[in-house]
Amino acid sequence: GNECGILLGAVHGIVESLYRRYQRQGMSPEDAFIQSSESITGNIVKIISTKGIKAVYDGLEGDDKEVFKQAYSASYLPSKEILQEIYDEVSSGNEIRTVIMHGKRISKFPVGKIDGTDTWQVGEKVRSERDEENIPLNPFTAGVYVATMMAQIDVLLEAGHPYSEVVNESVIEAVDSLCPYMHYRGVAFMVDNCSFTAKTGSRKWAPRFDYILDQLAYTAVDNGKPVNYDLIADFESHRVHEAVTECCKLRPTVDISVDSASSTKEIVIE
Repeated sequence: GNECGILLGAVHGIVESLYRRYQRQGMSPEDAFIQSSESITGNIVKIISTKGIKAVYDGLEGDDKEVFKQAYSASYLPSKEILQEIYDEVSSGNEIRTVIMHGKRISKFPVGKIDGTDTWQVGEKVRSERDEENIPLNPFTAGVYVATMMAQIDVLLEAGHPYSEVVNESVIEAVDSLCPYMHYRGVAFMVDNCSFTAKTGSRKWAPRFDYILDQLAYTAVDNGKPVNYDLIADFESHRVHEAVTECCKLRPTVDISVDSASSTKEIVIE
């Protein structure tokens, strides 16, 4: 069920909601895509992959660190609410029943494309003109993304999962396996290279993250809700950081190959 969380559904929902938010704040569509999607896939996850989650935060200073704290503080609980719901749906057996029912409807309602919208059309243009070395780290985007990743980690730890499994499923898979696909070709390329369960689960849950962040997290920031320093302290001293840093040391020096032939890719992109 993690594909519904930070791995696929959440990152999709985060990008869609931030892309709209940044345009409301006056950015061009291209800049909004760069500050949301590109910032995650081309900068934030690369830091997490090589140096750990806390390195994203430690690398910020001054106003940027404050912006991160605001975004983190406002996004952690809303994201956690959806992640807990996903966890409960999966562990109770509901989600697999949903997938089976979906499978039965598939001949009438085939799985639709998810990258035809403005966000991903603009994304294609941005990728074609990308300057890989100068992709910005947007501190607000980082706060939302990292809060959601930490919320997923906490949901799993609170349910008794071991650190090794949690780090692998919530962190390493996201930053080393999946986000590089999105960086390379956009959201559909990432989502639709995955299993039927992941594809349908991600489509089902992405709008829930998009909606709750828009309704609860960004409004809290805009209404000047003070930062919850307990949440920030929990983040700073979280035991998972050590586990992730250890895993970073074990990381192979090469990145995943996203452009080699695979069985599913050709079918999807046609």
